[in-house]
Amino acid sequence: MCNACAMDLGEYGVWTTFRAIGEDSGPAAASLAEELGFGTLWLGGSPRLPATRPLLAATDRLVIATGIVNVWQYEPAQLAAEFGELEAEFPGRLLVGIGIGHPEATDEYRAPLAKMTEFLDGLDAAAQPLPRDRRCLAALGPKMLDLSAARGLGTHPYFTPVAHTRFARERLGAGALIAPELACVLGDDPGRERARAYAVGYLRLRNYTRNLLRFGFTQPELDNGGSDRLIDELVPQGTAEQIAALARAHIGAGADHVCLQTVGISGLPAEQWRALIAALAPS
Repeated sequence: MCNACAMDLGEYGVWTTFRAIGEDSGPAAASLAEELGFGTLWLGGSPRLPATRPLLAATDRLVIATGIVNVWQYEPAQLAAEFGELEAEFPGRLLVGIGIGHPEATDEYRAPLAKMTEFLDGLDAAAQPLPRDRRCLAALGPKMLDLSAARGLGTHPYFTPVAHTRFARERLGAGALIAPELACVLGDDPGRERARAYAVGYLRLRNYTRNLLRFGFTQPELDNGGSDRLIDELVPQGTAEQIAALARAHIGAGADHVCLQTVGISGLPAEQWRALIAALAPS
């Protein structure tokens, strides 16, 4: 579906942060993801690009992607130079996810589309430009989605329902990457409260709440930690098979790649990743 993709991200990946697994566990996490058959490991938490080096060094073919580099915390020329160094060491294996962040997170926040366009201009003007097909944007609204396809490989949306994936595909057509993140809580016991504890922070951020209101949720469903319907669609809970069904729903709606984030636990989620990849395997 992603005709422009020069990289093979695989249909499914995993999404994590050093805050969740511990920075020392990064190489082991990347090695496990590759061994299990995931195509990509997304490193979240606004990482600096050199933080991906140990993960790349620990693997042979796994794509490492950032989810996401924050434009308020980087100069474009520096990011391009760091990418060039890593590309020379690990050719074809690093995808740079770039995002505008949240208005609540920085006093500098201003016109997000203009800021992102300016940042991409800087990447293109660098001494060693960061290629268009090696970057994607965290895009939610229509204009940022359009920019993600025009100036990058496509989009890496976060905390979005299946309806957003469908909208993104309809808007961008068949050529752009759509790679949504899907948080989940694995376990036989009811996990909705663990899912809600994870979601409540995002339901305080305007870019996410505005997006959810555009895609079928009401303001009362966003209040008080989120309605059961909202939580179940954005952070599914239950068996690996139940979670795999929602991941496949994103694929069916037009996603090229879905990256799964296990929440509610700390440390390397080896058992959960094994269960998910088994459930996602073609029958």
